Formats: sequence, C-alpha cells, structure tokens
Amino acid sequence: MQGVINRMAENSRSCKVWCVTLVAATLVLVARTAEPQHALIALVPTLLFLFLDSYYLALERAFIRSQNAFVGRLHQSELESADLYRVVPSGMGLPLIMRCLLGSVSIWPFYLLVTVTILLTWLLIIPSDTPLTKGGL
Repeated sequence: MQGVINRMAENSRSCKVWCVTLVAATLVLVARTAEPQHALIALVPTLLFLFLDSYYLALERAFIRSQNAFVGRLHQSELESADLYRVVPSGMGLPLIMRCLLGSVSIWPFYLLVTVTILLTWLLIIPSDTPLTKGGL
C-alpha cells in the first residue's frame, strides 16, 4: 500500500517536471519567433497537468485514507483475511479531486507561478507599437 502511495506522489512530481519542461520549451520557441500570441499555447499543458496533478494527489489521499482504515481495523482486531489483499482507494471521486484541485498548497502556488510566467512572457514579447501597449500597459 505504501508503494502505491509513493507512486502517486512520484506521479504528481512528474506532472510538475513535465509541465515546466513543456512550458519552458514553448516559451523558448515563442521568444525566438517573437510571436506573443503563441505564448498562450503554453497554458494548454499547464491546465492539463494541473488537472492530472490534482487527480494523482486525490488518489494519494484516498490510498492514505484506505491505509489508515486498514491499520485502524488491525489495531481493533477487526481485520478479515479478505482485507489483506484488497487495495481500494477509499473515498476516491470527483469531490475529492475538486478539493485537491481547489485547496492544495502543493498545487496552486506552483501552477499559479507557471501561469504568471506565461502571461508575463506574453506581455514582454508584445511589440511596443501594438494597440495593446500604446494604451499605457
């Protein structure tokens, strides 16, 4: 069970690594082509990895809940032989995923920083003679 929990944590970390890699590659290409609107393409993998990371975090929490319930039954001597081979994430569902998506300290600061970086890149590459920058931006 602990191996599964560790794997979910590793998957969550991999989401962040891949997100940074894809966003950085996209922004390098945008800087080379000087096409600011292409910077917004980097928001697509950011959003996809945000949801995937939330899913893995929810799975991790569900397995931790299941493991804690197992240990509780073990200490109360209520364990059955079928419990030894059952690995089911307890309480896994859309509400848990949404709680992880909206309220996790390990998700929002990271993806917010990536999004701000994308938007700043987009704003910094816009040529100074465009209507967007003439208005005093």
